[in-house]
Amino acid sequence: MALPVGAAAPDFTLKRKTPEGLVDVALSSFRGKKVVLLFFPLAFTSVCTEEMCRMTDGIQEYARLDASVLAVSVDSPFSQEAWAQKEGIRIPLLSDLNKEVSRAYGVLFPGVLGIGDVAARAAFVIDREGKIAYSEVTPNPTVLPDFSAIEAAVRNLP
Repeated sequence: MALPVGAAAPDFTLKRKTPEGLVDVALSSFRGKKVVLLFFPLAFTSVCTEEMCRMTDGIQEYARLDASVLAVSVDSPFSQEAWAQKEGIRIPLLSDLNKEVSRAYGVLFPGVLGIGDVAARAAFVIDREGKIAYSEVTPNPTVLPDFSAIEAAVRNLP
């Protein structure tokens, strides 16, 4: 079960591939800012591509609302970076290869397509103090999150 509204967002440090190499990204480094934390099943899939491209298209609006957007999947940081370059994705993609963060947020989706456990498609809005202000897990991986609800949750935070 996904973490509910009001729960403390578990801190994490995950790897991100940048042109300079692998870097650590810690959720705690965003304390004092609003964060949209997206979980998605797998890079290079059609629905995940649509989701990340739509979020990339709206990234300036989130920045205007003083919110950072982070996306997490169980893919390696190398495949995430190749996918981001291919599709023009500008959202930071974080690798949860060990599935620990997906598990901590209650969004690990077991046995997808017989290939193993992946992150469910989920969205969390985290307030400036590190509390979850919005929590959504889609009913199945082919359903996109409610983008307007996510933006409204960010907009309604002080």
